Amino acid sequence: MTTPGQLKELYKQGQNISAFLRKEMGVEHNTHEIIETSYDLQTGSYIAAMQDEKMLKHQKEYTQEIAATILSLYEPNSILEAGVGEATTLSGVLQHMQSEIHAYGFDLSWSRVAYAKKWLKSKGFNNTFLCSGDLFNIPFLDNSVDVVYTSHSIEPNGGNEEPILRELYRVARKYLILLEPGYELASDESRQRMDSHGYCKNLKGISDSLGYDVLEHKLFPYTSNPLNPTALTIIRKDNDVESPYSILACPHFKTPLREIGGMLFSPEALVVYPILGGIPCLRIENGIFASKYEEVMKTG
Repeated sequence: MTTPGQLKELYKQGQNISAFLRKEMGVEHNTHEIIETSYDLQTGSYIAAMQDEKMLKHQKEYTQEIAATILSLYEPNSILEAGVGEATTLSGVLQHMQSEIHAYGFDLSWSRVAYAKKWLKSKGFNNTFLCSGDLFNIPFLDNSVDVVYTSHSIEPNGGNEEPILRELYRVARKYLILLEPGYELASDESRQRMDSHGYCKNLKGISDSLGYDVLEHKLFPYTSNPLNPTALTIIRKDNDVESPYSILACPHFKTPLREIGGMLFSPEALVVYPILGGIPCLRIENGIFASKYEEVMKTG
């Protein structure tokens, strides 16, 4: 089995790590491990791309259109980018929003969240909340964020679209906006490429089957790669539930977390989630089982 150090070298040489690991592991779809490894090794590439004038122009147009889409639907008090990466998209969206809002983001990769945190700070956004997390077990409470959106974060999870959609919908209070590969709207050449990379598909069809109110499904006017066209899917969640006072949830039980001793504790799971470099690590596998943690911290 190839070691992480060897994978790092292969990435530097231009190797597609996802494809390499799928072949090595003998699997058709990307696994959790494959996605985390490949994206973590890419850390820094999205921010570096902002030095390119063409990419910077695309980012401005792309994020301006996302912000306009959100504001045409609702004036949110809070937004969440699920799969925030290095926050190059989130920072652009926030720049184009008309008012101060609570902004959140999470990503599978701790390294990418760390870079995202620095990037947002460099752009003057000091009040955004970022953590590590998993699309299958999102560490936010039910109906906790007004507008949840994705930007090609479901993309590598082909075959697992339904559980991810269920989680995103659970967290959204008013709208779920998906900017993901438009497989059904793409050319044959694009579909072949998407299939070869294990990309997601049929997001509208699955949303319809789940009974979600899909308002729109069409190609987005801006895409960075013509062979991977972005589709916009807008889902409305019609409820009058008030946003909860707290936002973060135990990724396993979806119940509120308590901050105790500088860490986050789940009374239901009896698990402590660490905070590394100021970033809460809120994937289920990050939890440390510590049934006496609360008792010990109270008694000193």
